[in-house]
Amino acid sequence: QVQLVESGGGLVQAGGSLRLSCAASGRTFSSYHMGWFRQAPGKEREFVASISGNGGSRSYADSVKGRFTISRDNAKNTVYLQMNSLKPDDTAVYYCAKDRRFTYGSSWSVGGMDYWGKGTLVTVSS
Repeated sequence: QVQLVESGGGLVQAGGSLRLSCAASGRTFSSYHMGWFRQAPGKEREFVASISGNGGSRSYADSVKGRFTISRDNAKNTVYLQMNSLKPDDTAVYYCAKDRRFTYGSSWSVGGMDYWGKGTLVTVSS
């Protein structure tokens, strides 16, 4: 059983920054490939960013590329999402998730995750 707890959400003005954190349980965190997803009101949950277990590979949705950075600290069992140049369209609940696959892949989907956090709300005002 893996528990994921997100934090760091809040209200920010357009152009501002936030850093989300996701603390994970488990003694083998460095083997977990991790992702961030988000769900805006009335929309489906969508992929935002992912990172391999050793941090050597990362991928991003086109909508956040160049603005968001995913990273991890395996000594702290934590994955981060640094969000810069935020836009009102970034408003959503952000979820941390663990990939069920053993091998890091370039395609990430909601159905491919086996554990989820409860989410943290990010609101970007215009």
